[in-house]
Amino acid sequence: MPSRDARLTRERIVEVAASLADDQGLDAVTLSAVAARLCVRTPSLYHHVQGLAGLKGALRVHGLELLSEALRDAASGRAERDALEAVAHAYLTFARKHPGLYAVTLAVAGERDDERAHASADRILATTFDVLRGYGLDGDDAVHAARFVRSALHGFAALESAGGFELPADRAATVDRMLEAIDRGVRTYVRHEAPPVRAARR
Repeated sequence: MPSRDARLTRERIVEVAASLADDQGLDAVTLSAVAARLCVRTPSLYHHVQGLAGLKGALRVHGLELLSEALRDAASGRAERDALEAVAHAYLTFARKHPGLYAVTLAVAGERDDERAHASADRILATTFDVLRGYGLDGDDAVHAARFVRSALHGFAALESAGGFELPADRAATVDRMLEAIDRGVRTYVRHEAPPVRAARR
């Protein structure tokens, strides 16, 4: 009869680690904690992942793949504000549903990062730029606008996750107003120009 270790796979390990990260936070993901959930010995994990760093790298790949798919599906067949709102809601939904995975997607890619992580990150950027292209933005303007949009969405997601919104006003209404402001900002987006030089005081 095959042992539990024999049925262990990299995919199953990542799945359990993702569940642990979402339930208890990314810091709760340790090899011993994952092994305990799988009812296996910790050394058994080393046949499938290269230590804790390797496990968190695999988690990052998994998170980026899920996020890229969610954003791509949300944007499909939509344009301008419709696409912007759909992608924004998909982003916030992912952050709420998968707080641990969301946190690991924000990690800076390392030299040994899986190529799949880079590919998924590129797809996220491509989806974002496709949405902004619908507004007529390209090149550096699109890059600056993408940073603006991501900063707004991540700021909301991070504050919400940390319990930073305690006032009773409806959060959904806040998101609607935020997206309205983002849409207006993107529509009127122009290349940054240096402010006029002030006359020296005499």
